[in-house]
Amino acid sequence: MSFQRARTDEQRGERRRQILATAAAMLTEVPVADLTLTALSRRVCLAKANVLRYFESREAVLLDLLEAEVAEWITELESAEVGGDGSARERGDRLAALLASSLVRRPVLCDLISAQSTVLERNISAETALRHKRAVHGYLQGLVRLTARHLPELGDEDAAALMQTVMLIAVAAWPGSRPPQAVLDAYAADPALAVMCVDFADVVRRTTEVTVSGLLAREQRPR
Repeated sequence: MSFQRARTDEQRGERRRQILATAAAMLTEVPVADLTLTALSRRVCLAKANVLRYFESREAVLLDLLEAEVAEWITELESAEVGGDGSARERGDRLAALLASSLVRRPVLCDLISAQSTVLERNISAETALRHKRAVHGYLQGLVRLTARHLPELGDEDAAALMQTVMLIAVAAWPGSRPPQAVLDAYAADPALAVMCVDFADVVRRTTEVTVSGLLAREQRPR
């Protein structure tokens, strides 16, 4: 970057993109919990106070990064082909497999969404929270449209319920599938305990399949 101090809107935008790109690179090396504002400032070669000129907190940086990750994920899902033939249940199973496999390929996204409500939304202003929640609402609508494309049998309400369930399961299953070394050592010492280890992709896929089946059954029930 040729400029020392961002003076124009273009330069400020470039500085924000640099900070976000650096944070994204760091999250491939360390989990969200270990990424500090100090470490980010050092990596991006700025004083901590200068980083705070562009983002109000570490959490605000990570929320912006979360939104970018979700947008990329939705773009990937929209370009994927799961086939429109077969019964609703078969199409639901294929959608479940797509969602699970795509999330597994995005560990940074999974780490961010698992920390969203418990960490990332705790040190931000109401203005940042409003902007973020509006962005999340827009992404949810995109996921609802994606669901309708594969499962038109579900109305918008049930499609939204399905995607909310998928995200909640991902939030819960991701940290459970990444146990600390002491827990891994316990599993190794007593193989009978290994059944407690969470397979993230399997949990997301099976839960999505069951949720789709349940929602379809409710749709078919006489009102």
